Amino acid sequence: MLAVDVVAGEVVPPFDNSAVDGYAVRAVDLVDAPTELVVVDEIAAGAAAGRPVGAGEAIRIMTGAPLPPGATAVAMVEDSTMIGPDRVRLARAVTEGGAVRRAGDDVEIGDVLFRAGTVVRPAVAGVLASVNAATVSVYPRVMVAVLSTGDELVDDGSPLQAGQIRESNRTMLAAMIEEAGCDVLDLGIVRDDEEALEVVLRDAAARSDAIVTSGGVSMGDYDVVKAVLGRIADMHWMQVAIKPAKPFAFGTIEGTPIFGLPGNPVSSMVSFEMIARPALRSMMGHPSPLRTQVVGVTDVDLRRQVDGKTHLLRVNGAFEDDGRYHVRPVGAQGSHQLAATATADAIVVLPDGPGVTAGADVDVVLLG
Repeated sequence: MLAVDVVAGEVVPPFDNSAVDGYAVRAVDLVDAPTELVVVDEIAAGAAAGRPVGAGEAIRIMTGAPLPPGATAVAMVEDSTMIGPDRVRLARAVTEGGAVRRAGDDVEIGDVLFRAGTVVRPAVAGVLASVNAATVSVYPRVMVAVLSTGDELVDDGSPLQAGQIRESNRTMLAAMIEEAGCDVLDLGIVRDDEEALEVVLRDAAARSDAIVTSGGVSMGDYDVVKAVLGRIADMHWMQVAIKPAKPFAFGTIEGTPIFGLPGNPVSSMVSFEMIARPALRSMMGHPSPLRTQVVGVTDVDLRRQVDGKTHLLRVNGAFEDDGRYHVRPVGAQGSHQLAATATADAIVVLPDGPGVTAGADVDVVLLG
């Protein structure tokens, strides 16, 4: 992402050139087309313009080749018929400037091409190359360390033993961190050993710009993550009035921010989307770090309990013939039911209350 505005130091195109394969001509010579002209030269792309075009003359020209002196338009090759080794019949009249790309008609010197905060996508990179902006100031991608903790976690494909589960949060969060535009430092699984975890976390703080963990942040939990962070980090343990993802922690280890996400996989996903992701994107200079939000319409009743929390419902949505974004909940909404949530492409933000009925407007956060 650009850290400063980029101002053009060159014009694009750098010279008048042909937009098509054809013949460089004087438009006045084709007023009474069809007209026969003498072909006096040929110019390929990359070649310099040679002799000028005179009255009754044409020069064969390729797309991108410089317009020769005297020419005021280009007649397309599709409208031509060779009637001898050096004569061409052109079937149609052309307008002054027809099929000609003028110097600077895309970019002029001094144009502000891109403002600070512009993401350098492929087309942006192409424009930068076209004006010889080989070096530009950018915000670096932040390096985000992600780890899982717990003796119960398995990620090596081996058969599960009693009490074991497959690791999934770290795998999911690493992909979400990368999708947010960050680099990932995957620190794997750390066993339930405070000394080992402290070493890993201090190393992560030294090697990364931010740290993401999941689990061990609920009120009253005793977990090695909470114990270690309480000792080595400046932490804030929170109960956010949302469902899922109520427990959340944030702090710093020697100046490196750490996001403590809840352990239930759906809660972990939602809290990353709504809290950690915007923060990480802000660190990279994004002027609009939040996901795109729209007002949608629900196709079914969205009922809920009054509990003092904002509910974040995972939904599938699409723009339909009426031009509106229609949503329906995915399957089960439990905070542990990641498979049901995995196909969600949006989140409905449902305020505290009894919910809404089908056809009601709802605030929607798009996840793609």
